Amino acid sequence: MNNDKKDLSPEQREELLNVLKVRFEKNVSRHKGLEWAKVQAKLETNTEKLWSLDEMEITGGEPDVVGYDKKTGEYIFYDCSAESPKGRRSVCYDGEALEARKEHKPENNAIDMAADMGIELLTEEQYRELQQLGKFDTKTSSWIITPPAIRKLGGALFCDRRYDHVFVYHNGADSYYAARAFRGSLRV
Repeated sequence: MNNDKKDLSPEQREELLNVLKVRFEKNVSRHKGLEWAKVQAKLETNTEKLWSLDEMEITGGEPDVVGYDKKTGEYIFYDCSAESPKGRRSVCYDGEALEARKEHKPENNAIDMAADMGIELLTEEQYRELQQLGKFDTKTSSWIITPPAIRKLGGALFCDRRYDHVFVYHNGADSYYAARAFRGSLRV
């Protein structure tokens, strides 16, 4: 796949659409009242967004439709993997935090990685919405968009689900852990 072009071959598109369709049909409770045919039609006319969904899939996010914005006519996808996406773990929060580390730097950071994939980190509100659709991050955690005031002081926020409750925590933005990644959202 050529990341500069952000396009998939016809075979890759067909394979991804099939994976997404199977997941969509298997998890109807995440998107009641929505039809796969309409989602697919929208995806087929947005090849760059399809590329982003493929990036979400490749890194273990298991993207699925979680809503539809009637105002914009966009379908909303979130990473719906049970635990934080394996291909995005062990990353600090952003580029500034990565540069601030003197030693033992992680390979990447959540904000830049998401931007490269064409997606956005979930907000706290979106993360809580996701948790209404199932039980996610019961053994892992996920970075979320951090308010500028907290980030300015060197912190960043992450969430997880423990004791059947969603928790929001803070950490130094330069920290990274094998069990922490980030979940993304994409509007198509």
